[in-house]
Amino acid sequence: MGVIQHFIYSRRNLIAVATGLGLSLSACVAPPAPPQVVQAPQPVVAAVAPPLVKTYKRKIAIGRFTNETLYGKALLTGDQIDPLGKQTTDMLSARLVESGRFLVFERPDINLAHNEQALSGIQGNIIGVDTLIVGSLTEFGRSIEGENGFLSGTKKQTARAKVEIRLVDVKTGHAFFSATGAGQASVEAGNVMGFGNQAGYDSTLNDRAIGAAISDLLGRLVTKLEERPWKSDILKVDGSRIYLSGGERQGVKVGDALKVMRATETVRSAQSGFDIDLPPTEVAQMTVEGQFGTDETNEGSIARITGGAVPASGREKLFVVDGRAR
Repeated sequence: MGVIQHFIYSRRNLIAVATGLGLSLSACVAPPAPPQVVQAPQPVVAAVAPPLVKTYKRKIAIGRFTNETLYGKALLTGDQIDPLGKQTTDMLSARLVESGRFLVFERPDINLAHNEQALSGIQGNIIGVDTLIVGSLTEFGRSIEGENGFLSGTKKQTARAKVEIRLVDVKTGHAFFSATGAGQASVEAGNVMGFGNQAGYDSTLNDRAIGAAISDLLGRLVTKLEERPWKSDILKVDGSRIYLSGGERQGVKVGDALKVMRATETVRSAQSGFDIDLPPTEVAQMTVEGQFGTDETNEGSIARITGGAVPASGREKLFVVDGRAR
């Protein structure tokens, strides 16, 4: 009987210890916290201030953006719009508009603009662009990882995306730049002894991963688009007063010195097939005295000639550059 009693006594002690341990762990478990979301940092879009240097706002449009992955396409028929491809187009377009550094023109939904013009009886003026952006969502996928330990477990969902774009010169069809952006987003949840969060399927990870991929390439895209040197055209000549397009939003300020240049000749290269502009000649100098307009689509500047002369004919070959340009 002594052996049996000792066994019963030991078993009771073991149960008491296990019960105490469970109560201690339960007391240590904090109230459920929201799942932790991890993703690539998004660019901060600040208020657009006038540029410090004269910057030509390149006219751009997104011509084609497709989803080249198999994700989400299993149930689509040939005439249906793929949601991921359209989402990527809209995200990239929105980021470029928010930057305030470009004139972004509609192309995927251009028919909607035509229809509204017809209903309103407006004679439309669809503007051509300098650069067309085409590209694809080339990689997209999701993964789920989990770990189970003593009385605890974690579950992590991750979405990854890769976006590739090309810049195309609309005059020649030449693709002069390409860039790739990759991004990912994840959400993680855990529990201890059944207490905590359960990580259900998070569909917003798709949006965050694509957004992170676009953010990854946006800086290089903006830098390349802004490489074009600033120049403007003459709107009207009134004696010694010159009206030209472009104002404060392009970095033109009152007191700026500008030059009037005349294009000389354009020659087609037999070697490359491209049209090459021969060096222009300087015909006049002028200083900005005033500005007009309400936004980048109708703003301009008024300058007065300080040297040289603007010819009465052949003004279609004249253009304006920064006075410091060579």
